[in-house]
Amino acid sequence: MSGDTPVWAHERAEVRPHDPQWQARATAESGRLTELLAPWLVDGVEHVGSTSVPGLAAKPVVDLMASVTDLDTVVDQAADRLAADGWAYVPPELDNRPWRRFFVKPDATRQHREAHLHLIEAGHHRWTDQLSFRDALRNDPELAQRYEDLKRELAGREGHDREAYTEGKAAFVAKALRGPRA
Repeated sequence: MSGDTPVWAHERAEVRPHDPQWQARATAESGRLTELLAPWLVDGVEHVGSTSVPGLAAKPVVDLMASVTDLDTVVDQAADRLAADGWAYVPPELDNRPWRRFFVKPDATRQHREAHLHLIEAGHHRWTDQLSFRDALRNDPELAQRYEDLKRELAGREGHDREAYTEGKAAFVAKALRGPRA
């Protein structure tokens, strides 16, 4: 991300009803990313986030997570491949999440986010946390409904501030990861 800030960088967080096309988009993107990132992949590419949970309302942005050998090596060696496929790199100083390297794929209009790519170094706890949270939502309809309700509330209150929207979900996610007794 250099030069002018893209429009999608300030896109409002808007929760929409579940769309079965999210899974199809994730499958297609995952296959393409598996090819592009093959030399550095460790545990593959996973569809995570709310769009990976059947029936769950979500922001219409497919989140994909790739387990890689070394974050900075992948960025140095694969950024051009990813850019050629439409991915825009968000540097760590803008992302403020040092445990990952982040890419956004805007739609054809370049106005809206279509997909996120979270590169995570193999063995980092965020990999298993993301998968555990996704699976908890998939396996517990009541938990998924509470999460959807929270996301709708946050989108209404904090939708203009994506960071506040994301931060507003943190305690819920942490509690879900601790398990049903938490």
